[in-house]
Amino acid sequence: MRQSGVTTSVAPDGPRASRHLGLALLALAIGGFAIGTTEFVTMGLLPQIADGVHISIPTAGHVVSAYAIGVVVGAPVIAALGARTGRKRLLLGLMAVFVIGNVLSAVANSYELLMAARFLTGLPHGAFFGIGAVVGTSMVPANRRAWAVSMIMVGLPVANIIGVPLTTLLGQRLGWQIPFLAVGVLGLLTLVAVWFWVAPQPVGNDVNVRSELSALAKPQVWMALLVGMVGFGGMFATYSFITPTMTELAGFSETAVTIVLAVYGVGMTGGTLVGGRLADRALMPSLYGGLVAVTIVLGTFGWLAQSKPGALIGVFAMGFSASILIPALQTRLMDVAHEGQSLAASLNHSTLNVANALGAWLGSVVLSAGYGYEWPSRVGAVLAVAGLVLALVSGLMDRRTGRAVGEGTTSPAVEGYSQR
Repeated sequence: MRQSGVTTSVAPDGPRASRHLGLALLALAIGGFAIGTTEFVTMGLLPQIADGVHISIPTAGHVVSAYAIGVVVGAPVIAALGARTGRKRLLLGLMAVFVIGNVLSAVANSYELLMAARFLTGLPHGAFFGIGAVVGTSMVPANRRAWAVSMIMVGLPVANIIGVPLTTLLGQRLGWQIPFLAVGVLGLLTLVAVWFWVAPQPVGNDVNVRSELSALAKPQVWMALLVGMVGFGGMFATYSFITPTMTELAGFSETAVTIVLAVYGVGMTGGTLVGGRLADRALMPSLYGGLVAVTIVLGTFGWLAQSKPGALIGVFAMGFSASILIPALQTRLMDVAHEGQSLAASLNHSTLNVANALGAWLGSVVLSAGYGYEWPSRVGAVLAVAGLVLALVSGLMDRRTGRAVGEGTTSPAVEGYSQR
């Protein structure tokens, strides 16, 4: 069914179609958990990695950048070139590349090979979440799209609570290669789960590279990407320096920072789940509200971080408020992209990595200018306000065209959702 230029479909009815819905979303969430673990565990093992491949710790930091570059490059390229590939088959292929990348990371005996392996591992990241979001929303009624997105995305914050601490401990005790092998096993588990639990996703005859690239011609797609880039940049300006902020301002020991990061992960998990519910009720208002919440939290974070209890409250609130935005932004992008949903949804994760780089750079500029660790969050609050302004402008653009995209539309088109 087509309506106002948006390709839509009605979610299938009956127990046969819905029998494996929860398991299908779980399969995609396991993939998200594996991706989140491999992305962040590297940061906690830089000294061990540096010793293992005989480089300095600052040089080892480039390994993190290689993964991020892979995400930025892979998301749009894979989503566009894989437009004619069945979505289930594409998800399986992406996870296979992810497994290979992690295994190569574990056996890498040189800096150059490790850099190449981390770049390869990052390539499937954005496309997996983007394609997964399109598949997930195709399985549910229109009023549960953002909830489905939140169920898929929740693997990322849970990785920060469980996966990253456990694999970091394994790496410190047994060697830095072991976490990558462990994540490779998680990737294989995801492959099996997707194979058995996610239904085939045939691609319509009108879906091709050109239809996916058509998303880039839509101003509202760029507006949504800018909202994510600027709005999340504020959070990353603070989070990038969370360890020295907690030790210098709040007085935590370095070993206690692990607990602080777990608190942040709990906040992220709660925010992702609540954000999905709110976005299903009112997508754009939830986006506005999330950005307002981020602004308030970042604006007061420097003051809260002056004490240990305040710092824990601030860290939890930062994770919670920022994560409210994730389901809303992902759903918004799919709505405004029309025929280019896979590309737009995948680009969201490229944008978040750009936001990471932007926020970290602005935070470092402030610190280099001689300001204290309470100031990056204040710069972040300004970025959040800018993101809110962009979101409001996007909403006004909807009103001018006489339609509020995302409010009451049906789920994205995926033909023939049936069990294998």
